Amino acid sequence: MKIIFLSFLLFIQLVAQDLHTPLNILSAYSKKTRSLDGKPGANYWQNKSDYFIKVKVEPTSRKISGYEKIIYYNNSPNSLTEILIRLYPNITKPTAMRDFSISAKGITDGVELKSVKFNSSQLDIKDEKVLRYTSTNVRLFLPEEFLPNSSIELEIEWSFQLSPTNFARMGTYDSTSFFVAYWYPQIAVYDDIDGWDTQEYTGYTEMYNDFNNFEVEITVPRDFHIWATGVWQNPEQILSDEYLKLYQKARISDEIIRIFKANDILNQNKYKTKEPTHTFIFKAEDVPDFAFGMSNHYLWDATSYLAPDGKRVYICAAYRESSKDFPDVTYYAKESIKYFSEEMPGFPYPYPSCTVWNGSGGMEYPMIVNNGSANSKAGTIGVTAHEIAHQYMPFMMGTNERKYAFMDEGWAVFFPLDFQDRMVENVKHRTRNISSFNMVAGTEIEMPLLVPSFLLRGSSYRISAYSRSSVAYDMLQDLLGKDLFKRALHHYMNTWKGKHPIPWDFFYCFNAAVGENLNWFFKPWFFDFAYSDLAIHSYRIEKNKVKIKIEKIGGLPIPLKVKMINKNEVIKDFYFKADIWKSGNRFFEFVTDLIEFDQIVIGDENIPDVKASNNVLKR
Repeated sequence: MKIIFLSFLLFIQLVAQDLHTPLNILSAYSKKTRSLDGKPGANYWQNKSDYFIKVKVEPTSRKISGYEKIIYYNNSPNSLTEILIRLYPNITKPTAMRDFSISAKGITDGVELKSVKFNSSQLDIKDEKVLRYTSTNVRLFLPEEFLPNSSIELEIEWSFQLSPTNFARMGTYDSTSFFVAYWYPQIAVYDDIDGWDTQEYTGYTEMYNDFNNFEVEITVPRDFHIWATGVWQNPEQILSDEYLKLYQKARISDEIIRIFKANDILNQNKYKTKEPTHTFIFKAEDVPDFAFGMSNHYLWDATSYLAPDGKRVYICAAYRESSKDFPDVTYYAKESIKYFSEEMPGFPYPYPSCTVWNGSGGMEYPMIVNNGSANSKAGTIGVTAHEIAHQYMPFMMGTNERKYAFMDEGWAVFFPLDFQDRMVENVKHRTRNISSFNMVAGTEIEMPLLVPSFLLRGSSYRISAYSRSSVAYDMLQDLLGKDLFKRALHHYMNTWKGKHPIPWDFFYCFNAAVGENLNWFFKPWFFDFAYSDLAIHSYRIEKNKVKIKIEKIGGLPIPLKVKMINKNEVIKDFYFKADIWKSGNRFFEFVTDLIEFDQIVIGDENIPDVKASNNVLKR
């Protein structure tokens, strides 16, 4: 049996050719949960949960108290003896592992688990044989075996104090404005690659979640409003008639409706209830997470967009009056969603709503993003489009950001490049992106993209997640042409949406869709210590012909642009796609008719190249 298994692994390695495939990935092919055509295998599976959450937020103390019932479905072929639960707020405990320092003011006691029930039976949560804590995870040892193709029910009561500062994508933004994310006890992913995802949350790497269903009730003081993941279920119970009509109009309107304006902030009649609190109810289906923002003084604009699939998307922004750029954010968000749906990736927006909540920085969650205010139009459009792009990658696609940040951040940089240039003149976002990559490519802090993200820190992480990956996707589009690239991208997205693709699934999906083995491109861009550097090696003149020889020094296959110049005027130019390096050759030669020239120049502002000094050869 062992010989058969090893022979199968050898076969896989031969088919995969020279794309390094770690043993845990090879195992997935042998178990037929993945296949070499890029599709889920015959035995592919993934788990999921239904969350029913009731939570109360006390703004003065910043205390969040909750109860949740989780129905967890074991669709794997394995019997489970434990469940791994994430307690993200424990990152602010004094002993937590963190990628950054926080002030003493930001330290909290973390999550207090008050009660845990397993299939209605109370568990002794003080017993280490029942619960065992690490930094931001807790292992729940089950009292009985959890069989395949069955479900269990957990009930958890918990509370924690929201940090008085804001950092790492959530927290307190003023005395009555909070963004609440990574907040509820959450079952970690159990998958066909690694089993339980045991990585601790340390701040740098983000999320990897199953596709779950949520019903969430959030109780807050009567003058607070909630914006959240999902579809708001009870606006008629919360909003007074005047504001309810504006909200309902926005949901079907192409115009931007100002629901809460500056003079509405102090209006005590915005809401129907006369009780001290009111409860917002949201539902979300097949999403990897749930987050919400809240405030008693934010302005609120909304509109909607009819997507190509015939579904109307509700779009809104909630923001501080002092954020002068945010009155335009709803428009920018709508135009971003329209561009993504109709042009690149040209895939209908996957959710029924999108909210831009005005906090700080830029961070994505399903159907809601937490964005700071920018001091330029380019900055506002940039962060808006980038964070909304994440609704596709990683949320619709379910990728593992903890291991492969380039599978979401790189796409979120690449998708809106043309849109940003269209919206803001003379910024040249693609050129700036490539210029930034040129500054770091080939240095010792640049790692191959397939180095797991949780092993990277600082600049190495950002180069991998954002810079090199986005340029790689851009170069792939240039190689294939926009139409074929988009066709291959749609094949990948349709094949893996709502699942958990890994990089090899992406590579093999593209190979299948293109009908060509692109491993010659994927290997140097994603696996190798390679960089972008072309040089003019030499030229020679023979019988009224010029033979020009180009050297690929850095190892990355990139397109080649050649200009023959005479007296500072371009007389002739040539463009060759990256497939001139398909055979792995170090040199490329081409011949052209002899013309009068005084220098040959290679390169372009939209082609990465770390060394300009070897791009010019004078006659």
